[in-house]
Amino acid sequence: MSLKIRLARGGSKKRPFYRVVVADSHSPRDGRFIEKVGTYNPMLAKDSGDRVTLVTDRIQHWLSVGAQPTDRVARFLDAAGLTKREARNNPEKAVPGKKAQERAAEKAKKAAAAAEATAE
Repeated sequence: MSLKIRLARGGSKKRPFYRVVVADSHSPRDGRFIEKVGTYNPMLAKDSGDRVTLVTDRIQHWLSVGAQPTDRVARFLDAAGLTKREARNNPEKAVPGKKAQERAAEKAKKAAAAAEATAE
């Protein structure tokens, strides 16, 4: 059984509230979980102490038995000093898509032609 430490959404529409839970990776997001190990309230200010609460000893236990945190939970654990989160690097993310590159090349070609016509 592969375990995940992840967020389970609660709260009403447009007012999210999340529980940090340990769950089987095959169970649904808001479905069955094994243990609640914290909360996350994104509606609070970023510097608020109640925005993220974690039960550190239980999280350390679940990490020791092989539970894998999701990316968002890994950020919380890194901020709490429980784990080290590796920074991601995707240099191709900023590159425009194929169509946008074609449009930029066409625009550059037209600008060069216009500059050449005015130079003569």
